[in-house]
Amino acid sequence: MSIKQLKDAELASMLKSSIQLKSLDGVEAPWLNLSDEDMQWWKDAKLGLFFHWGLYSIPGRGEWAMFNESIPADEYAKLADQFNPQQWNPERMASLAKEAGMQYSVMVTRHHDGFALWDSPGSYGGFNSIRTAAKRDFVKEYTDAFREAGLKVGLYYSPMDWRFPGYFNPKELTENASLMKKQGYDQIEELTTRYGKIDILWYDGGWLAHTGTDADAAWFWEPIRLNEMVRRNQPKCVINPRSGWLGDFQCDEGPHDVTGNILPIAWEKCFSIPYHWSYDKQERVMPLDQIIKIMIDCFVRGGNVLLNIAPHPDGRIPENQVEHLKHIGAFMKKNGEAIYGTSAGPLQPVDHVYGMTCKGNHYYLHVQDMLAFENMILPPLEQKIIRCELLDGSVIPFVQNENGISVQIPKEKWEPLDTVVKMVAE
Repeated sequence: MSIKQLKDAELASMLKSSIQLKSLDGVEAPWLNLSDEDMQWWKDAKLGLFFHWGLYSIPGRGEWAMFNESIPADEYAKLADQFNPQQWNPERMASLAKEAGMQYSVMVTRHHDGFALWDSPGSYGGFNSIRTAAKRDFVKEYTDAFREAGLKVGLYYSPMDWRFPGYFNPKELTENASLMKKQGYDQIEELTTRYGKIDILWYDGGWLAHTGTDADAAWFWEPIRLNEMVRRNQPKCVINPRSGWLGDFQCDEGPHDVTGNILPIAWEKCFSIPYHWSYDKQERVMPLDQIIKIMIDCFVRGGNVLLNIAPHPDGRIPENQVEHLKHIGAFMKKNGEAIYGTSAGPLQPVDHVYGMTCKGNHYYLHVQDMLAFENMILPPLEQKIIRCELLDGSVIPFVQNENGISVQIPKEKWEPLDTVVKMVAE
C-alpha cells in the first residue's frame, strides 16, 4: 500500500497504534519511488546498524551539545583538533554488525554541527575530517569495510547546519541560507558519486529554525530537485522521508513501545542501545530484554529495526554495547528463520502477547508472553495447517477448526522473550 492510500484512508490502521510516523505530510513525487522489486531486499533484511559518531562524541553530552549549550561555532570547531580516533576500526565494527544479525548499516556522515567525516570539497570552511587533525576519510573507510563484509551500506546526512545564521532566519538572511543549501547539494553529490553503490540515503534535519516539519521547509530545500539528483547518481538507493519528500519508507524514532496493528507500508523504527544517540561518558545502555521486545514488536507489524550504537571518541565501541550486539546476534541466529525475508501476519498482533510473520506456506507465531497465551485460541486462518513445530524441529500438538487454532507448547520449551511456533500449511 502506498503512503497516499494510507493518508486517504485517514491512517485507519494506525488509530490504535503507538507507532509514530514522522513525515506523512511530505511532498509526493511518485516517479522518485523505488519499485516493490527494488525495495524487496530492504524489506527482507529486517535489521540494520546505525551509528552516531563525530566531534560531539568528545564532550560526551549528546550530538545536540553545540546547540543546547549555545557553544559558538568557532569554539566548537576546536574539537576537530582533538578528533583523531586511533581505535576506529570499521572492519571490526562490520564484523560485529554481522555477528549481531544485521544486514545493512547507516553511518552518520555529518550531523547538525556541520562537521563532515569525509574528504568534502563542498564543506563550508573546510570543516571536515581530511582538513583537521584526523586527516582521514572515514566515509571511505566505512563503505569499503562494510561492503567487503557483505553488508548493505547507508549514509545519514543532515542538510541543516547550526554554523549558518541563515538556518534560523532563512527568509531574512537569504544569502547565508543559500550558502547552507549549496553546501547540502554539493555534499549529497559527493556522497552519492564518490563511494560506489550507496544502498540507503538517510536524511535528518530537513526542517528550518527547529520549527515545523521537513515538509514545511520543502520550499527552501526543494527535495524533489535534490532527490532527482540522487536518483541520477544512485538509481536504486532506498531513501528515507526526512528531506521533505515522502521517500521510499516511513520512520518511527525512539524507544517507546510498539503496539497496534500491522502497518501495510514500508516502515522502520530507529532507536539506540545506549540511552543517547551519541557517546555518553556514563556509558549507560537499555536493558537487553527491552531492546529485543521492541524488535519483535516491529517485526510482527511489518517494520524494520535500525539499531544505533555510540562509539567512544577514539573509535572504540563500549564493551556493554558490544555485549548487547552479541546477545542480539544470538537471538537473531536462533529465530532468524521466522524473521528474515518474512511479511507480517496474517493474524493481527495482540499487544505484548503474540504476533505473526509468514513466508510462503510457513506461518510463524511469535509468543512473547506464554502465561497470557497458554489457553488462548487463535482466530481462524484461511489456510489449512498440517503441522506445527518449534524452530528446533520439535513437533507440537494443535487443533484447527472453525473456531480457530489452539497449540500446546510444553512448558520446558517456553522462551522468556519469543517462543516461535512454525505452522506449515498445505
